[in-house]
Amino acid sequence: MAEHFFPHDTRQDLQKLRSLKPDLYKAFHDFSQAVFKDGALSSKTKHLIAIGVAHVTQCPWCISAHTRLAKSMGSTDEEIAEAIFVAMEMRAGAAYTHGSIAIEAAAQADQC
Repeated sequence: MAEHFFPHDTRQDLQKLRSLKPDLYKAFHDFSQAVFKDGALSSKTKHLIAIGVAHVTQCPWCISAHTRLAKSMGSTDEEIAEAIFVAMEMRAGAAYTHGSIAIEAAAQADQC
């Protein structure tokens, strides 16, 4: 589980964070609940998207939580793997295209 990635139990920290600004936490929680409801996309599809995004943002808690939720909604291991491979391509593609920034900077440095 995601808890193994960090040396301490974060639940107390998150409870304190919630208690410091309960109105903002409630707004965030309500927003999260609304986002994952069935709409133009099914809740299952939204959780598969979240799995991919969580891999790009590298959030172990999100990876774990959305994978469990996707499985509970009938997602297959193959669907989850495919979502991860989409995330891999997007991350690698971004590294490739951002390479143009380095190439441009190197060319500008050569002109100085």
